[in-house]
Amino acid sequence: MLDAQAAVDLLSDSGFEVGATRIVGHDLKSVEIVRGRMSYGKAALFGAGSGAWFGLLIGLLMAIFVPIGSLGTVLGAVVFGAVWGAIFGLIAFAAQGQDRNFHSQSTMKASSYTVEVPFDRARAALDILTKGR
Repeated sequence: MLDAQAAVDLLSDSGFEVGATRIVGHDLKSVEIVRGRMSYGKAALFGAGSGAWFGLLIGLLMAIFVPIGSLGTVLGAVVFGAVWGAIFGLIAFAAQGQDRNFHSQSTMKASSYTVEVPFDRARAALDILTKGR
């Protein structure tokens, strides 16, 4: 991936119009990175964190339209969001049972990447990439 990104960067630095350029991944596979064991405490903590962020967003939006007591409104929304987030995090973890007692991050990986440019500009791109920096 880094080689393909470097190639597009070189094209861009050389003045090549990269607007129609694509980086294409081949032989995609799903990779799940296990981050650790999940427990009821962690489920509540992660849920509270997500809920607090959502509460902060709602609180800031409310503070824009109701400027009186803005700090109290924002803090109240953060606490409210954290409490409900913890509750929903616990419910979601309990609903899974013991089938999935770990938390992970999913991502897509490709075995190789190619850089594709429009056919009518392929010669110019190849000349730039052949010369290098």
